[in-house]
Amino acid sequence: MIQISPHAEAALTCTLDERSLYLRRLVLGSVRSAGRGHVGPALSLIEMVRVLYDDVLRIDPQNPGDPDRDRAILSKGHGCLALYALLADRGFFPLTELEGFCGSDSILGGHPEYGMVPGVEASTGALGHGLSIGVGLALAARMRERSYRTFVLLGDGEINEGSVWEAAMGAAKHGLDNLVALIDYNKLQSYGPTDYVLPLEPLADKWRSFGFAVQEVNGHDVGALRTVLKQVPAVAGKPSAIICHTVKGKGLPAAESNADWHHKNKLTDSELDAIRVAVGDF
Repeated sequence: MIQISPHAEAALTCTLDERSLYLRRLVLGSVRSAGRGHVGPALSLIEMVRVLYDDVLRIDPQNPGDPDRDRAILSKGHGCLALYALLADRGFFPLTELEGFCGSDSILGGHPEYGMVPGVEASTGALGHGLSIGVGLALAARMRERSYRTFVLLGDGEINEGSVWEAAMGAAKHGLDNLVALIDYNKLQSYGPTDYVLPLEPLADKWRSFGFAVQEVNGHDVGALRTVLKQVPAVAGKPSAIICHTVKGKGLPAAESNADWHHKNKLTDSELDAIRVAVGDF
């Protein structure tokens, strides 16, 4: 059975504020324009990405290549619509770009591409690579005596990959307290519950055993996320892992905890109506 923590129960009933609903309108507007997209994975990420870009990252949209900027890597690349919405909203590129999502002449593909999309720090999509890239960036910061931090957002299904745990061992060995792994723990991957596909529990203890300082939080609670993320590193000399209990498809009742909404190739009229009822017209 899936372990139900208080954070996971709170995520199910957490009320979304107007900014969270606005960002969901941006995401779902892109899906409507393209006729496809990874809906569920993006909606579970929005508050995590929102707090990072609104409150935590030291970044300048007008100077995205600043060598002293904080780095954020979306290792769970198929959740890119959440990242695109925040990058556009924060001014890395015009909001109108969202309308061309997955178009033949668009910079915004179905997975984020470094060098193509301003603000994207790594090309991701082949799952399990982001934490290794993050370890490299964190080591580079130390070697170059830079103060920037690296945040890596991982999916729970993604951490089935052994390369994630190899990277975790390396991060702990080198005491990379400038590295933060955020796990989007929505407990549902592309073809079923994580507990069925490959059980992850006890997840917090796994990360601790790999040398990380671990915290758990309701991943839709903006205030709780701010508090935890502003306190990293949680322990000096250790990388941090923040397990964010979320709901796949959060904010769209038809999609919540529904694997059928992991990816949509085409939205029906009834599905479009369900989106409008959930977040308002867009």
